[in-house]
Amino acid sequence: MPESVAKSVQQHEAYLGLGANLANPVAQLQNAIAALRLLKQSTLLAVSGLYGSKPMGPQDQPDYVNAVAKVSTTLSPLALLDALQQIEQQQGRQRKAERWGPRSLDLDILLYGNHTISNERLTVPHYGLTKREFVLYPLAEIAPKLVLPCGTPLQTLLSQVPLNGLEKLSATVCE
Repeated sequence: MPESVAKSVQQHEAYLGLGANLANPVAQLQNAIAALRLLKQSTLLAVSGLYGSKPMGPQDQPDYVNAVAKVSTTLSPLALLDALQQIEQQQGRQRKAERWGPRSLDLDILLYGNHTISNERLTVPHYGLTKREFVLYPLAEIAPKLVLPCGTPLQTLLSQVPLNGLEKLSATVCE
């Protein structure tokens, strides 16, 4: 490989939020993790345990199953987003206008290195990262010493966000 090409390929660590509350949510997350293992130009580095959480927004829907994964990738943030949305679609995700409605699979880019991104398609760090227990606690499981791009330690956020009924499940991503 020419030296100029080798230098242009940069690895980024990204943290991804996974959630589902339809169509066997545990299996949905297990299948999503299997798809992340095969993600082009990426390596799956870590996956949290599975957590059960109450739905945001409308309460007349099933509880969610959530997890966080860490990948190393050479994909750009938007290419990674496209790949995640393709996985969602392959697993039956139908995007509807209803915010916080039920879904078979939701994959979000929580963090992409120390980058801050804000455009019409993507906001990183994820806009809900600092307030959502179903993201913070699984994230802390795989990256307890993480410091956000703004300089706030993850542990500081954990002390400010209650569990709100979040439970670690006995099911795992490997079953």
